[in-house]
Amino acid sequence: MTPLVIVRPEPGASATAEAARKLGLEPVVMPLFAIVPLEWKPPDPRDFDALLFTSANAIRHGGAGLNALRSLPAHCVGEATARVVRQHGFQVASVGSGRVDGLLDSLPGALRLLHLGGIHRHEPNAPRQAIHPIPVYRAEEIALPPAFEKLEDKVIAVHSPRAGTKIGELGLARDRTAIAAISREAAEAAGSGWAAVASAGEPSDTALLAIAAELCKNPARWSGRG
Repeated sequence: MTPLVIVRPEPGASATAEAARKLGLEPVVMPLFAIVPLEWKPPDPRDFDALLFTSANAIRHGGAGLNALRSLPAHCVGEATARVVRQHGFQVASVGSGRVDGLLDSLPGALRLLHLGGIHRHEPNAPRQAIHPIPVYRAEEIALPPAFEKLEDKVIAVHSPRAGTKIGELGLARDRTAIAAISREAAEAAGSGWAAVASAGEPSDTALLAIAAELCKNPARWSGRG
């Protein structure tokens, strides 16, 4: 069994590791980033019809400013995000199972949405709604674990294009390392030359772990190949 290296920030890294173990995988948690809250001022909720959440980090790190927005329903990308939003006392009006564009396509075009998210965000493709983004957190690079740059014969789970870019900059032995990416964009950000690259069919942890399991359980198909 090839170990699966998980580089996403906590607490997502531990959640992915727990799900990986249930699939019989051997996760190794090595975050490359930490989530840091930002100072922000909540706007008047009367100027919006609903909230938009594309990451659970926004609700986890939004702080006291969230209290002023509790009257607004929330539209969430992914059930994992929706679950955290509900746990913080917000009403979830809808949940999209794919990218943010799929969720927005299912909503009325006249909505005024307040998008609470990170500094680095996926821009929707020609949304019909009026979307006002406010960054409430950022993913900050942290020191690499001492053993990270010596990784070989491992599968790395890449949860974002930014993580893919960072992985591609580390000088890893690409011909002995496989990439399991949550999206095509995340895979492309890691660059070329890896022993194997697989992209999830939808941007979810479940889909990512499915392709990671194929790579981890069948290392003879890629290990040591360019």
